Amino acid sequence: MSRTSPGMDDSFLALPLRPLADAALSRARALGVSHADFRLERVRSASLRLRDARPAGGSDSLQLGYAVRVVVDGAWGFAAGVDLTPEAVARVAEQAVAVAKLSGGLSEEVVELAEEPAYGDVSWVSAYEVNPFDVPDAEKSALLADWSRRLLDARGVSHVTAVLLSVQENKFYADTAGTTTTQQRVRLHPELEAVSVDEATGAFDSMRTLAAPVGRGYEYLRGTGWDWDAELAELPELLAEKMKAPGVEAGRYDLVIDPTNLWLTIHESIGHATELDRALGYEAAYAGTSFATFDKLGSLRYGSAPMHVTGDRTVEHGLATIGYDDEGVRTQAWDLVKDGTLVGYQLDRRMAKLKGLGRSNGCAFADSPGHVPVQRMANVSLQPAADGPDTAGLIADVEDGLYILGDRSWSIDMQRYNFQFTGQRAFRIRNGRLAGQVKDFAYQGTTTDFWGSMEAVGGPQTYVLGGAFNCGKAQPGQVAAVSHGCPSALFRGVNVLNTAQESGRS
Repeated sequence: MSRTSPGMDDSFLALPLRPLADAALSRARALGVSHADFRLERVRSASLRLRDARPAGGSDSLQLGYAVRVVVDGAWGFAAGVDLTPEAVARVAEQAVAVAKLSGGLSEEVVELAEEPAYGDVSWVSAYEVNPFDVPDAEKSALLADWSRRLLDARGVSHVTAVLLSVQENKFYADTAGTTTTQQRVRLHPELEAVSVDEATGAFDSMRTLAAPVGRGYEYLRGTGWDWDAELAELPELLAEKMKAPGVEAGRYDLVIDPTNLWLTIHESIGHATELDRALGYEAAYAGTSFATFDKLGSLRYGSAPMHVTGDRTVEHGLATIGYDDEGVRTQAWDLVKDGTLVGYQLDRRMAKLKGLGRSNGCAFADSPGHVPVQRMANVSLQPAADGPDTAGLIADVEDGLYILGDRSWSIDMQRYNFQFTGQRAFRIRNGRLAGQVKDFAYQGTTTDFWGSMEAVGGPQTYVLGGAFNCGKAQPGQVAAVSHGCPSALFRGVNVLNTAQESGRS
């Protein structure tokens, strides 16, 4: 538990957590399971939305329920409920066992779980100072309105949308092996988007703030971890420059990619591709499988020598950071790509056992009490060079290129291999110096060619933790929040498209 974090929410602790777990696990044991776990969750999610500094919508929802998952004769069983009584929980355990017995006759595969130590009764709270749900909505709305007016008062800004998303997630887990975990984490995502409209021509464009969603509390909006005043002050001028900027000339360029853009490329081309269930074909219907198949482990040249990518469920303020996953596995950090070579995958207990990879690395997660845990993404991050240059130093090494910041639209194929990404803004680089913005740009490549073209990564001073609230996977669909850290990085000879020309708009 971080020393800066408040304690566990008393209202969650007041729920009958242990009596319900005892009722579920006792009934499952009596029915002959080889494994059972009980998970009770309370997830509170809120949103505020302003349009041109005026309220435009909001929500505040709460999910509360529990699930029982079992293994019986090598088959999974799962059931969920909302009635918080021992009798109802015992019935749900019986339903889970019945599902396992039924599903056992439908599959020849035997479910086995990788070994994991029992941790006893443990708790964990994420690193934050101020729970956003302790801050009145009126204060949040007033702050977003003030920020919106700052942008609207600037010349050339026609409209502003401001959004704040907040989540508090509490989980209680217990299993038949002897692990009991009680956990709490908060996360939030503030975002402002300014729109400029040329009334004479009808042309318009937009630009968003670059601040990432984070595993922090409301202190983030008060300036801890991000300089909001500085970003809001420069955004209108940058947008005005973008409105007048020429379209990029298609061709091959050296790219310096800022962490505010590169995190998404990491997510799509590395994060999803190194989920072992996807690489083995168990996950295919939602966004496809992976080119990084298991036979390539230890041999696939994913990228150039400076490429060192880790999976990490422990990094402070990470959106996928937790103390213990939804299978009772203590979370950890590990290598996925080392010196440009594929050396690891993201695992849950079943996938780890299936391929003889030892312990799970703690990647099981369910987004609600009614969903079964599936293998989900860790905080997957490109590591900086200990003595690497700053961003200006990378730019100085480019004669003809682009400096790209901020994520925007993207596309990648079902194998996580062929892709293209755009951004919020791009600056032309000429002879090591920035030479004004260009627009209508997208960089394109295959995963291995793109990462193979990475010549250098910046130092720790360029490292930023980006991420998203809305990574989707599984059927029924589940959503998870995940962070991706990276430094600025230099790529040589990357193909760049003019998106306006490609779409026939120019």
